[in-house]
Amino acid sequence: MDQGAGTDEDLMMRFGRGEAAAFEALYQRHESRLFRYLFRQLRDQAAADDVMQEVWFAVARTAQRYEPSAKFTTWLYTLARNRMIDVLRKRRPQQSLEQTETEDEEPLRERLPGDARQEPHRQAQSREEGAALLDAVARLPADQRDAFLMQAEGEMSLEQIAQASGTNFETVKSRLRYARAKLKQLLWEYA
Repeated sequence: MDQGAGTDEDLMMRFGRGEAAAFEALYQRHESRLFRYLFRQLRDQAAADDVMQEVWFAVARTAQRYEPSAKFTTWLYTLARNRMIDVLRKRRPQQSLEQTETEDEEPLRERLPGDARQEPHRQAQSREEGAALLDAVARLPADQRDAFLMQAEGEMSLEQIAQASGTNFETVKSRLRYARAKLKQLLWEYA
């Protein structure tokens, strides 16, 4: 049997029984999406790395007691969201995408990659469009941004987002509707 086969919940239960390969499979399945969610919320790679590490340590610590009462992704993003909120509460006011840490550093907006297969002018346009999208997401109200990123990066359903954020289904639905409308407006203004 493939060590990474099975549902997330099955893998977590197997890890709880001591099967290290099951943890590796879970980590591989969720690593990049969870990191993108954290990074786009925190806008700081070091903070996202720290929270990511804390989340996976929490997963490892609770493996033996894990009971699949909800989808694993819902549980995982709830852990991540709670730790991210702790970081945001402690943080000073957020920096703009235009600001840099040092005078020699380019702002994030300029460091977004373009498609290497494109011609230079298309790469520049792709970077600009990517920066506009990131800027628009960053300008969403926190609750709308959180719901939007859980769906976009976490590939979570409305029910899962509601459970992870401790809100009801209709509230999540409204937040996503408002987030999409605001993004559409901001990107239309950009265009």
